[in-house]
Amino acid sequence: MPQPVALSDDELSAVMAAARPLAPRDRDAFLQHIAQVIASMPIRGPGSVHRAIAELQSRYFVAPDLRTDEPRSGAY
Repeated sequence: MPQPVALSDDELSAVMAAARPLAPRDRDAFLQHIAQVIASMPIRGPGSVHRAIAELQSRYFVAPDLRTDEPRSGAY
């Protein structure tokens, strides 16, 4: 069983805020991955947690398709 990761309230809030814009199907994988990365850090603090978030969030974030040059379907 993986060892729990202790985070401050601010660090936990930052991790959860980073997961929010991800597609729902990707959030669990992101949270598990970020927990592994944070647990493996020899020295942990707000800066290192935020760097880990920035690196991993960019791997999991898929930008929404906002093209407006194609007709939209559905009722208006």
